[in-house]
Amino acid sequence: MNNSELPNPISFESAIEKFTTHLKSQKRSTATIVAYKGDLEQLKRYLSGQKITQATTVTPEYLNSFIASMNTGYTAKSVSRKINSLKTFFKFLLSAKLNPKDPSITLQHPKYETSAPRTLTAEECRALRDACRLDIRLGSIIEIMLQTGIKISELANLRVDDVKKTELHIGPLENNPARDIPLFRSSSVSIQNYLAIRPKVEDDHLFITKSGRPLLIRNIRTAIDRYFRIAGIKGSKVNDIRNTFVAFQLKAGVNLEYLSKIVGHKRLSSTSKYLSDFKPNLSPSASTKLVEL
Repeated sequence: MNNSELPNPISFESAIEKFTTHLKSQKRSTATIVAYKGDLEQLKRYLSGQKITQATTVTPEYLNSFIASMNTGYTAKSVSRKINSLKTFFKFLLSAKLNPKDPSITLQHPKYETSAPRTLTAEECRALRDACRLDIRLGSIIEIMLQTGIKISELANLRVDDVKKTELHIGPLENNPARDIPLFRSSSVSIQNYLAIRPKVEDDHLFITKSGRPLLIRNIRTAIDRYFRIAGIKGSKVNDIRNTFVAFQLKAGVNLEYLSKIVGHKRLSSTSKYLSDFKPNLSPSASTKLVEL
């Protein structure tokens, strides 16, 4: 390659910024973009220690060295996710003609076993409800998540007017379309109990702080994690509540395609991954009525 064919240098900082802009244009979720950016910032720091600051001068050897540096402290699944971030990033640079080669093409994903998502047992669900029974706001949050399977981001985005008599409206969020989810009486009662003590403020977010500000995702996550500990539930995360809803409905015989729409999955495979020891009900006549958990 002569000098006229050499790629114009582009700093990692600039390359990451262009990649982030591309992801946003593709309507990728905020969580996805944050994850990609975090992985790329980690690579940038590693390469900086190798005196590499330009995205166009990265070679397969440097990327393999970076991956090898994660042999300790990271699970095979985490390493595989980071490799996926690198491949997506460098594939973008190639397609955008910002780099003539893709140095990540030879990276190999490590093998690992995929286990079924963690779900709460019936005893753990009771323990969690009991733990927060005196916390009306958190009790309502837990009940909604257990009975609708919505994401924590969707819960934080709920407005007062989204609560209907028998349905919960989930507004469009990022690249997810709006949808309506049936509400069980227990969920409706928990919401009404909370609304009775909710501060009277102009902000229309359903869940707010005592000072009238929207309850942020990180605050909700922290509060639920605290009640996990109080309830004695170990090794569980907030998303396991959503997992529990999906697995419970599938085991109850709810139609896979219907449930996939209820939880906002774009692909049936995202819903069917919860099936480890039973077959989904794919019959057109399968139930399209949720079962109370």
